[in-house]
Amino acid sequence: MSATLQSPPKQTESDRTLDVHQLGRRDYGQVWELQKELVDERRLGLVPDTLILVEHDPVYTLGKNSDENHLLDSRNGDVPVYQIERGGDVTFHGPGQLVAYPILDLHDHRQSVSWYIRSLEEVLIKTLARFAIDGRRRDGLTGIWVGDQKIGALGVRLSRWISMHGVALNVNTDLSFYDGIIPCGIFEYDVTSMADLLGREVEMADVMSKFTAVFRNQFAFDSAEKMSA
Repeated sequence: MSATLQSPPKQTESDRTLDVHQLGRRDYGQVWELQKELVDERRLGLVPDTLILVEHDPVYTLGKNSDENHLLDSRNGDVPVYQIERGGDVTFHGPGQLVAYPILDLHDHRQSVSWYIRSLEEVLIKTLARFAIDGRRRDGLTGIWVGDQKIGALGVRLSRWISMHGVALNVNTDLSFYDGIIPCGIFEYDVTSMADLLGREVEMADVMSKFTAVFRNQFAFDSAEKMSA
């Protein structure tokens, strides 16, 4: 008699645990593969909800609905380009930028794309507020803005309510890399960073710590288990 595969028990409000992977600086392709592995494991209930925090080597990524004309010929040809399955247009990732990839089972939260996007936006807004930066949403546009400048980008994928990809926050980012693209397909506005706004370099570990605390509160996690690279 063969064993019956049982569905993993759902986490309740009182026992939600978040695994946090702090990877340091990593190649984009390597972390993309890790995301896909964790999505499969999360779907099978082999791992809890997970948050990957990373800085990438310089890379441009094109979402599934991107216009390749937004990747300019004038860009640095040594920077690799990845066509990926997230939503959104072209963006840049690189050193000095905090990239966060939540691998969440939204069956345990709320099965709503709009709620999930708004929650990620709120995490960015509240993280920036801890540094006295007034980040805001902008009607009709994605991401988080300070005035007319974009500081945080979002691009996600949901597969059977398991999330991947996520958000990028410019901390000490070299903004010259954005000269090689039309970020997120938006012509009329510029990008900025926390360092530019504050007039000083910002400690990435501090941003990471505050982001994690805000994320945990926003998604009602009871605890966070941190795992370094």
